[in-house]
Amino acid sequence: MKKESKNIKKNKIVDQFEFDEFQKWKIEKEKERIKTHVPTIYGYARVSTEEQHLEPQIKQLKNSGAKKIYQEKWTGTTTKRPIFEKLISLLLSGDTLMVTKLDRFARNTQEALTTVEDLNKRGIKINILNMGYFDDSPNGKLMFTMFSAFAQFEHDLIVSRTQEGKAYAKKYDPHYKDGRPKKFTEEQVELAWELRKQGNTYKMINRKTGISIKTLQRRFNELKLKDSE
Repeated sequence: MKKESKNIKKNKIVDQFEFDEFQKWKIEKEKERIKTHVPTIYGYARVSTEEQHLEPQIKQLKNSGAKKIYQEKWTGTTTKRPIFEKLISLLLSGDTLMVTKLDRFARNTQEALTTVEDLNKRGIKINILNMGYFDDSPNGKLMFTMFSAFAQFEHDLIVSRTQEGKAYAKKYDPHYKDGRPKKFTEEQVELAWELRKQGNTYKMINRKTGISIKTLQRRFNELKLKDSE
């Protein structure tokens, strides 16, 4: 038992030593990166849904001089943007962060101003192509606050109009259903369900009907619930 306890203690010391060595290695690598750094223009492209395309933004960023481009598909309502956060952490003094529009850079006024302040303190330029460069000067802050506020106002207005439209449709349209319309009819799904009951695999049904496996699984679960009621 004592021997086992000694081994555990020894392993902890070794683990701590390896961790400390790794931390030293990281610090040295970062110093080397800063020392040999060449100021670079980084582009960032983002869309909010899987259906949207990144290519137009990427092309615009390249044409405007971006040398390295980071991209991601992420909803505008989530608080997480891992690719953007990674890019921000990589930027060094003298670099430029380029985006096509303000809403690609931040989701609201406060976030935009906080990010701008942080990047300016680190000596990083921000170029929003449909506005221009933003810096830490009083004029730069004023202009950026104004444009950010307008972008937030526009977003809130769209949300408000969408909600009003849904409320009106729910009240006056008896056939209105919230959410996206279903791509496949009930008859198509029921046919697929019959194929499943006959022993066909999801892949076989997908080839025969064109309905994705995820959709088949979801719709079949709905049918099972109906049958059990």
